[in-house]
Amino acid sequence: MTDFYHSNFKVGILGGGQLGRMFIQEAVNLDLNVHILDSDTNAPCKAIANHFELGDIKDFDTVYQFGKEMDVVTIEIEHVNVDALEQLEQEGVRVFPQPKLIRMVQDKGLQKTFYKENGIPTSDFHLLKSKADLADYRDFFPCVQKLRKGGYDGKGVQVLKDPDQLDQAFDAPNLIEAFVDFEKELSVIVSRNEAGEIVSYPIVELEFNPEANLVEFLFSPADVSKEIEQKAAAIAQSLIQKMELVGILAVEMFLTKDGEILVNEIAPRPHNSGHQSIEGNITSQYEQHMRSILNLPLGDTAVIKPSVMVNLLGEKGAEGDVNYQGLREVLGWSGVYPHIYGKKTVKSFRKMGHVTIINDSLEEAKKVALKVKETIKVLGQ
Repeated sequence: MTDFYHSNFKVGILGGGQLGRMFIQEAVNLDLNVHILDSDTNAPCKAIANHFELGDIKDFDTVYQFGKEMDVVTIEIEHVNVDALEQLEQEGVRVFPQPKLIRMVQDKGLQKTFYKENGIPTSDFHLLKSKADLADYRDFFPCVQKLRKGGYDGKGVQVLKDPDQLDQAFDAPNLIEAFVDFEKELSVIVSRNEAGEIVSYPIVELEFNPEANLVEFLFSPADVSKEIEQKAAAIAQSLIQKMELVGILAVEMFLTKDGEILVNEIAPRPHNSGHQSIEGNITSQYEQHMRSILNLPLGDTAVIKPSVMVNLLGEKGAEGDVNYQGLREVLGWSGVYPHIYGKKTVKSFRKMGHVTIINDSLEEAKKVALKVKETIKVLGQ
């Protein structure tokens, strides 16, 4: 078992973005020594990590040399060199989530195949080598096409409504999924430590920006029946158990109009759908991730108060050094908690921060969230 109670114990994180930054903010409470590897000289973690190393998280030698000095290695993004992590694991470095699971999550085709083989409910799908293969599935339209590798934050995903759109299809290994006419998009975050303890968070509801295909609002708890909540939690817990994953797992789901729960995608790390947990739940997802990879008792995930999370995205067309307008105003509102990620430059729809609103009434929190969305503008200079 992991023993972090000595001064030289090092936790290494591949990736220095906002997820690592919020992890560090929790790790300070246990006086953890956090080392970051990232290729961005202005990475959000740089100013607050115990040690920041500039390097490519996709390069074998860079990841291996960084990781062999660590007691535990984890990730804040899936697009890392798994071969190096497997070598480190073989040499006794604890790597969580386990490299074989990161490899699976890197490939959306392997993800879907795992669900099917393990009885996890998901939409029908087909694995394709190139867009030419789509001609064999004309009766499968409308469908969602996803690149098997490399996609993130809505990139590498598109809806194909009819066969006339074949020329617009991705021409690389991909999968097509049956188009789900869903009622709601939901998420359950679940965690597991080395001892096998499993704890899940109350289900949340996601509302997406249709142009950017990114989460714009999150509502906690979700407005669903107790039966749906229990079903979703059971699916998430079954999934992390069957994966035997150590760490935290975000399970994004569709609630269909027939009342079924289908798993859409997973992320084996802290996730956008858990940001509200910092103020809204007893244990934040970042603390829970830390607890799970250190094999500590998992924390209580109960909701403290209903909450809404608003993603702060770069305005369409914004470019250059970032300028936050309206932030001073919302800081004067009760129950409003901004989190600015420390990114120096802005781009259209880039995630630059989030704001959590907590209130005794979820409906009131939603009203404030809309005011926050209208007030804060993330612009370039």
